[in-house]
Amino acid sequence: MDLATLVGLIGAFGIVIFAMVLGGDITMFVNVPSLLIVIVGSMFAVLMKFELAQFLGALKVAGKAFSFKLVKPETIIGEIVELAGLARKGGLLSLEGKEVSDEFLSKGIQLLVDGHDPDIVKTLLNKEMKLGSDRHEIGITIFKSMGDVGPAMGMIGTLIGLVAMLANMDDPKSIGPAMAVALLTTLYGAMMATMLMLPIADKLTLRKGEEDRLKSMIIDALLAIQNGQNPRVIESMLQAYIQEGKREVAGE
Repeated sequence: MDLATLVGLIGAFGIVIFAMVLGGDITMFVNVPSLLIVIVGSMFAVLMKFELAQFLGALKVAGKAFSFKLVKPETIIGEIVELAGLARKGGLLSLEGKEVSDEFLSKGIQLLVDGHDPDIVKTLLNKEMKLGSDRHEIGITIFKSMGDVGPAMGMIGTLIGLVAMLANMDDPKSIGPAMAVALLTTLYGAMMATMLMLPIADKLTLRKGEEDRLKSMIIDALLAIQNGQNPRVIESMLQAYIQEGKREVAGE
């Protein structure tokens, strides 16, 4: 579980709800028509922009904002140094069946064992990295779209409420509910965009960058192994992918 995402989400909604409680009866901030306009309306509006499978897949991608299991670069480098040593002593075939902690690295090792040319290995791995990155980008775009559409749907709800209010000025009892719809849809739209959708999109962008960086490191390492470079040279080369403060730990 990503602690920063969880704490940020709970903290943002918690402080707003706390302010609502201090303002009086919290039930006055609950309005079903407003919720339907903003949440359901935004979902249908965004669905128009994408395919159904892409839209539903975004929910799965969103899980990476809360739970993201990516093997640490330090761990991968340690495994790569070991693989480089084995390959230098026994050739690339000695890597066959070698268990590693990353699936992308495992696929790359198999390409080396199968004897593919370096250009083919690089092309295949770069293509797989790009396809995975594109899938994540679609999820990011969907959540950004939800963040853009939410406030707009809130404005639509506001206009609906104002029209209902002005059309029934002769009935004082109808002014209150209509005004509630007008104001609460704007509130819900702003909350959905600012406190949920856009932060998730930004966190997914961060995760995508981390994953792409790790895969780029693996591709460089595999090509270096295939080229027969010294394991220590490979390790030094890969240190650039690690934050400066952690490089000594990785090299120990």
